[in-house]
Amino acid sequence: MIRIFLFAVILLLIYWILNWFKNTPAAVVRQVLKKSGWWLVLAVLLILMLSGRLTWLLAGLGVGVAFVLRTLPVLLRYAPHLHKLWSIFQSAKTGRQQQSSAGRPGNANLSQAEALQILGLKPGANSAEIIAAHRKLISRLHPDRGGSDYLAAQINLAKQVLLGR
Repeated sequence: MIRIFLFAVILLLIYWILNWFKNTPAAVVRQVLKKSGWWLVLAVLLILMLSGRLTWLLAGLGVGVAFVLRTLPVLLRYAPHLHKLWSIFQSAKTGRQQQSSAGRPGNANLSQAEALQILGLKPGANSAEIIAAHRKLISRLHPDRGGSDYLAAQINLAKQVLLGR
């Protein structure tokens, strides 16, 4: 009998919360959720500390920090290339770049300087360097590997411009 009563109380509580969300302005809901979230985190940490089970959280935090510190140099090495491609992607997403009439994303009249910047090369790069830079970027940003169609098209277009195809 007590289980039925508790189930009914939980259902009424859920109904009351959903009704409150529906009838309350978004700014108030955001403020209440933010404050409630911090109190919930504090309560969970306090319960874990008092029960002696905080060690797994601290161990996980240590592993996370170590992982970030070890991968940070690798990520920073590719940051200029990824930043340029991300800015191209964002500008296309917001509609600042026009679609070409040939159906290619981005600007079909890509300049040599822009193509070099996309591939992360310096002026005067030979065809072997262009192909190597193209392979390195496309292997990370290909749509089959979770990358964007737009970024892959920009990388391919930059290679075509630089190789004169």
